[in-house]
Amino acid sequence: MAHEKILIIDDEVEICELISMYLKKNEFVPITANTGSDALNLTRLHNPDLIILDILLPDIDGLELCQDLRKITKCHIIFLSAKGSDMDKILGLTVGGDDYITKPFSPSVLVARVKAHLRRLRLSKPQTDTENTVISFPGIKIDLSSHSTYIDNNPVALSQKEFDILSLMAQNPNKVFNLGQLYDYVWGADNIGDTRTVMVHISNLRKKIEKDPANPKIIVNIKGVGYKFDAANL
Repeated sequence: MAHEKILIIDDEVEICELISMYLKKNEFVPITANTGSDALNLTRLHNPDLIILDILLPDIDGLELCQDLRKITKCHIIFLSAKGSDMDKILGLTVGGDDYITKPFSPSVLVARVKAHLRRLRLSKPQTDTENTVISFPGIKIDLSSHSTYIDNNPVALSQKEFDILSLMAQNPNKVFNLGQLYDYVWGADNIGDTRTVMVHISNLRKKIEKDPANPKIIVNIKGVGYKFDAANL
């Protein structure tokens, strides 16, 4: 499906123009912002399907901007940054990013990542005629149709990736998923990345849904194998 709106947030006009050109060739609708203030306004106005976000902006740090964006949108956010250390990537994913690409970058690879994220979003949406759109266990409820999660009847704000991981595992209780399987399902098999990304998102997810994240009872690690949604503990 084309014609999705992609918001590009970068203070370098040339980079915005380059990315826009490649997106247009693939029938996406690019929207550009050169400051954090413009990005927030355009997000509210256009409700983009995906955001490409540079970390170094003139008026606000991109990590802080990501947190502000998360208050008004659940769309996927791909960081695009010259800062490429493991810690930079982990910080980006921790504050709400869904992916991280370092500069210099290949526009073709960036577009492939955009397509993979949007495809996963479309596949994760439940069909309108599906009856079982709510997954319930003692103390936890996951509404697939509204992408809402409740712990002890209290709403919990999850990022799109966190929700995708939780809903996948909750629909397959007690099944053990290894990191590669989780990455392939949530990020897309043709996405290029590090499975440590999955571990970061699971860590963030546990902080939001577990009573004691250091001693998790819902998302349980099976040493040397992977993770499972442990329905027996609920």
